[in-house]
Amino acid sequence: MRALLRTCGELSITGGLVMLLFCGYLLWGTSSYTEWYQRILKQQLLDGPKHAKLAKIDVGDAVALIRIPRLGRDYEYAILEGVTSEDLRRGPGHYPGTALPGMVGNFVLSGHRTTYAAPFNRIDELRRGDAIIIEAPEARYTYRVSSKKVVYPEAVDVIAPMPGHPESRPTKAMITLTTCHPEYSARQRLIVFGVLSSKQDRRSA
Repeated sequence: MRALLRTCGELSITGGLVMLLFCGYLLWGTSSYTEWYQRILKQQLLDGPKHAKLAKIDVGDAVALIRIPRLGRDYEYAILEGVTSEDLRRGPGHYPGTALPGMVGNFVLSGHRTTYAAPFNRIDELRRGDAIIIEAPEARYTYRVSSKKVVYPEAVDVIAPMPGHPESRPTKAMITLTTCHPEYSARQRLIVFGVLSSKQDRRSA
């Protein structure tokens, strides 16, 4: 009986250590992959034409940089085209088919909140009026946060051209950030909305 209890205890300790290591990998180890891929995406943007108009972008390609001053001076991620699980391991993803930066419509981005560098971990801290800066090849676009909300995953109207009004035609350029809510759960989605407030062409930058 003692041998059985000792064996069970040893197995429990081993199992606990394995779980701790796995959790550590999810929280920190996955970030290494994202950081490595981010360097590739940022280099794509550096190597591309500086004043080119965004046109059709292939899935996996870099779209622009996102900067959010509220989240720190060092906050900067390359956005890539696509929102599959593999895409989001590489950084924030742009929903294909939604508006591109600066365009009338809804420029929709999704990002991890806890793993793979967690680019959208702190977007719950954003306040009305905060800047969301998109550095695209042809211009710098500054959006201002207009509102936040928490929805269930089936509330797909938040990524419509006019968020919340899928039947309406958009009349302004908007941005929507989406991530899981609460942290460590995919039960709901945290949504941050913004509206374009200014544009600075690269020629005058």
